[in-house]
Amino acid sequence: MSTLTHSFNSLLQACKTLNQAKQLHHRILLTGSHHNHFFVTKLIQIYADSNDLRSAVTLLHQISHPNVFAFTSILSFHSRHGLGHQCIQTYAELRRNGVVPDGYVFPKVLKACAQLSRFGSGRGVHKDVVVFGEESNLQVRNSVLDMYSKCGDVGSARQVFDEMSERDVFSWNSMMSGYVWNGLPHKAVEVLGVMKKDGCGCEPDVVTWNTVMDAYCRMGQCCEASRVFGEIEDPNVISWTILISGYAGVGRHDVSLGIFRQMVNVGMVSPDVDALSGVLVSCRHLGALASGKEIHGYGLKIMCGDVFYRSAGAALLMLYAGWGRLDCADNVFWRMDKSDVVTWNAMIFGLVDVGLVDLALDCFREMQGRGVGIDGRTISSILPVCDLRCGKEIHAYVRKCNFSGVIPVYNALIHMYSIRGCIAYAYSVFSTMVARDLVSWNTIIGGFGTHGLGQTALELLQEMSGSGVRPDLVTFSCALSACSHSGLVNEGIELFYRMTKDFSMTPAREHFSCVVDMLARAGRLEDAFHFINQMPQEPNNHVWGALLAACQEHQNISVGKLAAEKLISLEPHEAGHYVTLSNIYSRAGRWDDAARVRKMMDGHGLLKPSGHSLVGTGS
Repeated sequence: MSTLTHSFNSLLQACKTLNQAKQLHHRILLTGSHHNHFFVTKLIQIYADSNDLRSAVTLLHQISHPNVFAFTSILSFHSRHGLGHQCIQTYAELRRNGVVPDGYVFPKVLKACAQLSRFGSGRGVHKDVVVFGEESNLQVRNSVLDMYSKCGDVGSARQVFDEMSERDVFSWNSMMSGYVWNGLPHKAVEVLGVMKKDGCGCEPDVVTWNTVMDAYCRMGQCCEASRVFGEIEDPNVISWTILISGYAGVGRHDVSLGIFRQMVNVGMVSPDVDALSGVLVSCRHLGALASGKEIHGYGLKIMCGDVFYRSAGAALLMLYAGWGRLDCADNVFWRMDKSDVVTWNAMIFGLVDVGLVDLALDCFREMQGRGVGIDGRTISSILPVCDLRCGKEIHAYVRKCNFSGVIPVYNALIHMYSIRGCIAYAYSVFSTMVARDLVSWNTIIGGFGTHGLGQTALELLQEMSGSGVRPDLVTFSCALSACSHSGLVNEGIELFYRMTKDFSMTPAREHFSCVVDMLARAGRLEDAFHFINQMPQEPNNHVWGALLAACQEHQNISVGKLAAEKLISLEPHEAGHYVTLSNIYSRAGRWDDAARVRKMMDGHGLLKPSGHSLVGTGS
């Protein structure tokens, strides 16, 4: 090695700043050493590490035969800055140049494919992993597993996981988070059991426990999540945030707010913007405007306004809009970044939430006029209030912009077509989905049910079970409602009992209501009455009201009298119950009983609601 080469080599190793790199680059050019590939590769690395991408890329293109180290520096820059598209493009350039990728390249490119849900590109990179013999590299295998999970192919992810001869805690965490990511939280809990039993020395870490907490929360088992939280030695901000969001997700917003206050009072971990956003959602549902304002002030106190509004501004905006404080919502809106789609999504959602449909559509159009890119949340928020023509236009936009990997967008399309009376279009969208989650199945099953196609809804439920997606309580509500609307009484009752027998689920009050409605619609009023009396929960006014309405339709006096008595005991000042019972008696010619009911109304000082008649009661 010449003295000059040795000198440059030492200087490049010692180079720390961009200014030093440029000075050294200039000296290399003056001495004619720029043809030395090692020097150029090292300069590319320094430029990329110093965030001078232009200089790095210029040098890369000047190398006649670039090597993998030069490309790795560029890929590292793109990966570090979240530039997924550029990362994938650089990898394609690497392959065109005949460069052999290695174990440092693959994780960066696979991460980009995962972030962008580029399933086709990711699968191609996986093939290259096999071709170039990097399958045994644990970091590469973990990246392949993570890519499949985040691209919605959890089956391939599991295959990669099962074929791994060696696993670390990241492998287990990736498999668990993959199941959670793809709507299979119960599978994540099962994987934890296997890990604890046969994890080959891998001990769960805080990421493991956070993932399991998230799984329990998604299953609605927040008590289990809370139990896991109690076992974490040092819960981090993510642990707290999962618990806050989990209780909010099951409607326990009071508990969510309480956990946030506990987090602040304990003081071991400061809430981040995700925690603030989560608790602001609970404030919105609780109508706790004062608490929301306190959190607004607290957020501005612990972080600068730009950071706070950029992340928690959306939840704050929806809080104010949801309770009609459009002045406050507008103030937050104008403090947020207008080039960010999240800002517009929050305003659209807030307006939709309070029923200001025209303003929401105007906001959507203004967003388009400003050239702000529409994402899946935009479409999911605006579709429910679109008419069929507008919905079809958005559907065309979805096809044009290739939203194929965004499951909530297609769920929203299914819902839009279903409520607009186009169940065939809804099923067409469902059929073309590459991956489906629990909401996808629930929406299409509910859609067929509301269109009176109960048999098809039941067939879809069977198909859902075979697909590996586990039904939840909402699924059974949709399916039972479908049976009710289609007169499939026996099938519905069988399904109700299968909830407990085959799926170990405890039916909620709404499931009992569905069965009562189903029996009542079919005229089996005595069966409905006996079924109500077997309910473990106290029947509410909706259950008895459904039975009373059916008794009026089928003119069943004996059961109608019993249902009316139950309703009157629950709501003694609701005049409609008395009127319905009076009408049943009148239609049966039992004028004395009808008059007696009217006297009961008079005794309570109740007025006959408009739209009903007491003509013929003999009074």
